[in-house]
Amino acid sequence: MVERNGPLGGLCGKPDQLTCISVNKIFDSTRDKDCLEDIRVFLCDHAQEVIDRASAVRCKNVEVINVNISVERVPFNRGFFQVTIRYFFCVTLEACIHNGRICEVQGLCVFDKKVILFGSEKNVSVFTSDPEKDGFCTRPSEFKCDSEPTLPTVVVEVAAPIALDVKLVDRCKPFGHCCINPEAIPDRIRARFDGNFVDGVGSNAVYVTIGVFSVIRMERPVQLVLPAANFCLPEKEVRPSDAGDACSIFSKMPFPMGEFFPFSESPGPIVSSDRNDGKGCK
Repeated sequence: MVERNGPLGGLCGKPDQLTCISVNKIFDSTRDKDCLEDIRVFLCDHAQEVIDRASAVRCKNVEVINVNISVERVPFNRGFFQVTIRYFFCVTLEACIHNGRICEVQGLCVFDKKVILFGSEKNVSVFTSDPEKDGFCTRPSEFKCDSEPTLPTVVVEVAAPIALDVKLVDRCKPFGHCCINPEAIPDRIRARFDGNFVDGVGSNAVYVTIGVFSVIRMERPVQLVLPAANFCLPEKEVRPSDAGDACSIFSKMPFPMGEFFPFSESPGPIVSSDRNDGKGCK
């Protein structure tokens, strides 16, 4: 039975009462499986010198280091928004140079993706207090006369990318795709790499094909009234242990059988990493 004491049902610790909470409601979402084919790898000066001397290249690892997200309203489609997502990938390459030596370098890949999602509309101005900037007098530069519409929040979840292919081609040969120039790379991305990015320099260029699994959702904050029994309090107590008896703590750890023996059944489909058409280092 639900007891109602006031508009929220009361908060006196009685079971099955109503409480008001603020959460992010998902208005729309999509899951995508993208094959980013022949994306150019931007290299710094030292890495470019290594690639120019390479006879073959292997893609060792791909990592998403940052994602830029911008949201714009779709004209004549009320409640719909166009989301532009720019992925920044850090690509680790192994290059075969003279005398069978292997040199490892890193480069940057950039890819733009656009989707249209429904995010509803909210024609209000939202202001939130900041405990670290709690002050009555705000600097005049922080005030704006033109109010901006309240846009929904976009969340992008990306699984670990898969390196599907890598190509070493002549720089002068038109090939691959590119959506950015080195001058437009953000400073926080440049700081992840050693050296300065170069363009139009060197004899070789590297292009990779990357498989990306992603989930994109559009959210807005809403207030919901839900039944609640009580506040969630932790019940587990910390048991003090003797820090000096390390062997006693180690003896209670289970033996990691899975680290020494392979799976008896296949955990799932296996995707081939990268191909060098027989030109890789042996």
